[in-house]
Amino acid sequence: MSVRVLLPNAFQKHTNGAKELQSSASNLPQLIDEIETNFPALKAHLRDETGNVRRFINFYVNEEDIRFLGNEKYAFKDGDEVLVIPSIAGGSCSCCSYCGQEECTCY
Repeated sequence: MSVRVLLPNAFQKHTNGAKELQSSASNLPQLIDEIETNFPALKAHLRDETGNVRRFINFYVNEEDIRFLGNEKYAFKDGDEVLVIPSIAGGSCSCCSYCGQEECTCY
């Protein structure tokens, strides 16, 4: 089984420019583990200090929000396309758009 994972431009500085990867993960937790294994620098951008997926990271499967498909229980199917989308919000915060911290080492 193969799932195509598309990574946002904002993450590509942590993926050596890779825009996508092929995965054999069967669900979202396995996929996140695989992304972090392939690109360790993304772990801080995908998960918070407690190990949970950051609230502003969204996953879409075939253009549908995975939360409406069962979230972590959704079983990927061969040929699924997964988009990793970090939410972007406006405002005047001087916080990092990745980790939410005012002072970080993301850059």
